[in-house]
Amino acid sequence: MSGVRWGILGTAGIAARAFLPGLREAGGGTAAVVAGRDLARAEAFAGENGVGRAVRGYEAVIEDPDIDAVYVPLPNALHAPWTIAALEAGKAVLCEKPLCLTATEAESVIDVARRSARPLWEAFVFPFHPQTARLRELLEQGAIGDLREIWSSFHFQLEGAENIRLDAALGGGALYDVGCYSVRFAQLLFGREAVAGHAVTVKGEAGVDVETAGVLEFDPGRLLLSCSFDLPFTTYARLVGTGGEIRLTNPFHPKPHDVMEVWREERPVQRHEPGEGSTFSFGIRHIHEVLRGEAEPRHTAVDDSLGTARALDLLR
Repeated sequence: MSGVRWGILGTAGIAARAFLPGLREAGGGTAAVVAGRDLARAEAFAGENGVGRAVRGYEAVIEDPDIDAVYVPLPNALHAPWTIAALEAGKAVLCEKPLCLTATEAESVIDVARRSARPLWEAFVFPFHPQTARLRELLEQGAIGDLREIWSSFHFQLEGAENIRLDAALGGGALYDVGCYSVRFAQLLFGREAVAGHAVTVKGEAGVDVETAGVLEFDPGRLLLSCSFDLPFTTYARLVGTGGEIRLTNPFHPKPHDVMEVWREERPVQRHEPGEGSTFSFGIRHIHEVLRGEAEPRHTAVDDSLGTARALDLLR
């Protein structure tokens, strides 16, 4: 396979803002086709973002024998059926988070993924970033003793009332959109699934949560999370151990100006910068290596996504 040929389902902003720049940065693949319900809109998206061609209807991408991998940035409620369709067509799939809206739905998708010829990834790409690798090394080396508690927030201010993130029928809400990052982050670092949890929410006029704060128990260890559509942007995380803390300004999509610091006795003793490269570029590079037979798949939906879905059920 000289280059992985990607098909994109829909013209979502995250495809233009994150996936396509990451694909270009990763190398080894091309955005061959984008599908939309509105062909004119898909053609405009293709022209503006350097995608090879546009087609009407998502089936046209899934049924195309020249497409190797499919990116699914559709509204949350549409993730499961189109991910299943792409897997059953023999495509590798990168599906935007959350993979599904319930653990029961996730079980159905993962069951298909287990039988599929190519892997499925949920688009939590921060596990592939070198910052995350360094963070896990620090924990394994005992830099802060035993990890007992994670504080994690993901806030941003959502503009405009006409947004799919505010549509309950499409699986909107702050927990599904950004709170899920904190859940996957804690699951990765504790190395196990949550066993209990509860949350409080603030709902907007559209009926979805615009703010959620909650606790997940990992036995031992706990996650305290906060997510919001109404607060200024932040993606801060604080890891509290028996011998110190690690503080990250952006654990999910770090930029070169972000930092990770080890704190002991109320002062920083180590400082690490994430370096260059987007999380999407590292995740896509791994997918390309897998599809070329150069690496074993890591952080797949089969490995990780059911635990995330179960934890989100605990908080809903």
